[in-house]
Amino acid sequence: MSFDKTKTDAEWRAELSPEQYRILREHGTERAFTGQYWDHHENGEYRCAACGEPLFSSTTKFDSGTGWPSFYQPLNADAVAEKTDTSYGMVRAEALCRRCGSHLGHVFPDGPAPTGTRYCINSASLTFQKKQD
Repeated sequence: MSFDKTKTDAEWRAELSPEQYRILREHGTERAFTGQYWDHHENGEYRCAACGEPLFSSTTKFDSGTGWPSFYQPLNADAVAEKTDTSYGMVRAEALCRRCGSHLGHVFPDGPAPTGTRYCINSASLTFQKKQD
């Protein structure tokens, strides 16, 4: 898989906080119910914390009860890439920013209608841009 926005490891480390680097570049996970956006309810757009790419709309965010921000679909079909993740003895779909390849979280087939999909995303992988009224 190739991505449009690439940087060296040193550049990513300089731009991201240690927690963001651990999650976005080292495929880490934040603890449930600790992230900035798991219980966030403002209207707007969630973007990749690494490159600023628009990823999800607040209109597709839902309370999954998992402690992580959950969405039933990306902002557009090209926003999020998926890759098979076999870590920790599981087989699941990893969600990546299509633009820079940063780890966002995972995708599960247990979301609400209309898609039945749950994008379970780390808050540290996101920034939020409030919708202007």
